[in-house]
Amino acid sequence: MRRADRLFQIVQLIRGRRLTTADYLAQRLEVSMRTVYRDIAALAQQGVPIEGEAGVGYRMRAGFDLPPLMFSKQEAQALVATVRMAESRLDAALARQAENALSKILAVLPLDARAAAESLALYAPLPALDPQTGAHLTVLRESTEARRKLKMGYLDLGGVRSDRIVRPLACLFWGPVWTLSAWCELRNDFRSFRVDRIETLEPMETFRDEPGKTLADMRRQQDC
Repeated sequence: MRRADRLFQIVQLIRGRRLTTADYLAQRLEVSMRTVYRDIAALAQQGVPIEGEAGVGYRMRAGFDLPPLMFSKQEAQALVATVRMAESRLDAALARQAENALSKILAVLPLDARAAAESLALYAPLPALDPQTGAHLTVLRESTEARRKLKMGYLDLGGVRSDRIVRPLACLFWGPVWTLSAWCELRNDFRSFRVDRIETLEPMETFRDEPGKTLADMRRQQDC
């Protein structure tokens, strides 16, 4: 790693933590503690407001910010690949936002990095979500964020239809299908529902997390 890249990484690591030790930085960057101390001193001389001392830890003074990030050719290609793989699997609204975000990033890249990213010969030509599944995924995602109950008409794989009121907890992508993990008030337990089997969906009132009914509780139950 070039020294300039290492100095940038040090700033990023310190910004992301309340207190960062030199030992942690040395392990993450795979350099010696002496190198970390020299780099911290160099950053301080350049005016980067790092507070702290050797043996205690470092933190960034509040209000510090960096210029817009620059990406390497490989990092830019990774971003393009990720968006291409995700677009056909996301609901339309989120797919548009992913494309908009990528366009903003590509617009500020150096020409060689931008050209390498845009010419990446890697695609994910899977069929897009059908319109109803995509629309339902938007409602599920927004309701999960807003902590809003949902009234749902569901047709299981056996062809049995039921009406449920659920607390949406998370949407999971399993390759060919999306599923909703939720607390089901009908069954008084956690349940998973295939999004493409949902027939009707109606947002209801908001809810508060209750012990035993949260996503963390569901994960603990699954780990048992």
